Amino acid sequence: MEPNPVSPGMGGDQRVGLGSTRFSLPTLGQSLVWRSQCLARGHALPRPKLGPHLEFPAPLPAAARTFPRPGGAGRSRPALGARPGWAPPLELWPGGGRQGRGGGGCSPGRAGRPFHVCKRSRTPRPTRAAQAPHCVRATLLAAPMAFRGWRPPPPPLLLLLLWVTGQAAPVAGLGSDAELQIERRFVPDECPRTVRSGDFVRYHYVGTFPDGQKFDSSYDRDSTFNVFVGKGQLITGMDQALVGMCVNERRFVKIPPKLAYGSEGVSGVIPPNSVLHFDVLLMDIWNSEDQVQIHTYFKPPSCPRTIQVSDFVRYHYNGTFLDGTLFDSSHNRMKTYDTYVGIGWLIPGMDKGLLGMCVGEKRIITIPPFLAYGEDGDGKDIPGQASLVFDVALLDLHNPKDSISIENKVVPENCERISQSGDFLRYHYNGTLLDGTLFDSSYSRNRTFDTYIGQGYVIPGMDEGLLGVCIGEKRRIVVPPHLGYGEEGRGNIPGSAVLVFDIHVIDFHNPSDSISITSHYKPPDCSVLSKKGDYLKYHYNASLLDGTLLDSTWNLGKTYNIVLGSGQVVLGMDMGLREMCVGEKRTVIIPPHLGYGEAGVDGEVPGSAVLVFDIELLELVAGLPEGYMFIWNGEVSPNLFEEIDKDGNGEVLLEEMLQEKSCWKKHIKCRRRVQK
Repeated sequence: MEPNPVSPGMGGDQRVGLGSTRFSLPTLGQSLVWRSQCLARGHALPRPKLGPHLEFPAPLPAAARTFPRPGGAGRSRPALGARPGWAPPLELWPGGGRQGRGGGGCSPGRAGRPFHVCKRSRTPRPTRAAQAPHCVRATLLAAPMAFRGWRPPPPPLLLLLLWVTGQAAPVAGLGSDAELQIERRFVPDECPRTVRSGDFVRYHYVGTFPDGQKFDSSYDRDSTFNVFVGKGQLITGMDQALVGMCVNERRFVKIPPKLAYGSEGVSGVIPPNSVLHFDVLLMDIWNSEDQVQIHTYFKPPSCPRTIQVSDFVRYHYNGTFLDGTLFDSSHNRMKTYDTYVGIGWLIPGMDKGLLGMCVGEKRIITIPPFLAYGEDGDGKDIPGQASLVFDVALLDLHNPKDSISIENKVVPENCERISQSGDFLRYHYNGTLLDGTLFDSSYSRNRTFDTYIGQGYVIPGMDEGLLGVCIGEKRRIVVPPHLGYGEEGRGNIPGSAVLVFDIHVIDFHNPSDSISITSHYKPPDCSVLSKKGDYLKYHYNASLLDGTLLDSTWNLGKTYNIVLGSGQVVLGMDMGLREMCVGEKRTVIIPPHLGYGEAGVDGEVPGSAVLVFDIELLELVAGLPEGYMFIWNGEVSPNLFEEIDKDGNGEVLLEEMLQEKSCWKKHIKCRRRVQK
């Protein structure tokens, strides 16, 4: 490419075209002559440029005799062929900037410092000491300055040395050039994609001469070499050798001199006409046009809801690189990763990869680096320009705007009453997480959970979910964490967990309830009704509201006999037996505060249980009239009544009864006194 002539008024740009491996400077001499004149007159030197993608800083003043080399400012050497008026050589070292930046993103430097220059980057960047010889290294011995009385050396003395080294892997005879030898030493069983021209790759390599002497290795730097393929950033042989490789493939590449550094070599590193051997292992591959890749390998049969933007999720994951190396795992920490989706809490690729997942779904999300941690990595475990693979299992999903959801499983046909705020419920439940993990069960304790509802005795979601149930109903209540145990969780319930309760309502009542009596049969003659003091014989079946049988006189084959109103049965039963006629059949429902209370009967009647008695009255013996009645447990005097009736009026008055009652406490003495 013919350079444009430089004129003082045009800002000093001098552009020289780039060949495939060398520069040609047909008019660079006259340009530098003009520059030397500017220097002699005290003008600032303009900045020359070589080609549209390669820039060189301005040379140092002629007085300079040395220039810094990689490794520190204190190390220097004389300029090659330096004479009075010569600018020091300008060296451009391999690599396109810091490792992991793909050979680009260089920044302008100062004159006289070593620089990285990659063919596709516009601005050079200060080099590191430990860079692999894979990009373009250029050494320019600039033209002499034109001082008064001194003639510059002829243009042939100008030396432009350009060398390029690449990274590659082994495979035989796959290159486009017949002299390039490639041996495929290992090819993985699965190879979803191969390297194409324009792809970005990360790989390890060892570079040796045919005699086995090593001249370079990425392993020594403990860092992969990262570069674009097919864009002139590598020597020709390596550019060709990488094409068609799979991740985890290993190739041995033998590159002839004409596809490497030719007859010039690299001073102090690569002798002229050297055949180069590269043992290459490909670690990563991506393209700037790549998108997030999603592979779902398990999806539950039922998927009522999927992840949407702003949802909060809990998931487990294994994070690996493309070569399978594990860099992180939530399983190892035994704790899910909990986060919002789609609002910037995650890397962009993960935000996108999680959308549309169901609870229980498992998918593999592959993310290119520009949608992950980019050129810099995470500074710890993830290197720059690394593709990431996440194996994700979604455990939980909710949105902060969610309320509880209720799914009725079994609703009794006869539902005379539904629960209301203030009722006391007894119910069984299984408590699970959304993924089905059981965290609690009343069945395992063989005891119902008993509580008031609507009064804050349970979590808000359950307070709401237990309203409106029927006795015997089964329902599923899904409670989001903000209506459950929140971000902190409790016990074996993790923070921010959605809870699923499968409940079975056994019974409920209200503290204001009285007994309920339903008469199923009355005989035609039902004029004599039971009352307090009557002696009753009856059969019964006793059960809970859910139908569980507790006791039965029919099974025992004998009636139950009591004196009504004498405290021989619970208060609710005493009330339920009144005003019955012989032969009548009725059902009496007794709330626990009129039955066996919160304690129940150990091993027989649960605490706080509502009781159901199916009763049939078989016999009624009228009791004594209203008055005073007592039972004498000791020996009874034949004249007991007369002995109590002190005034002999044929009636026992209250005073006389109380007097006799005081004697009961001293039974023997009383008897003796009465006998006297």
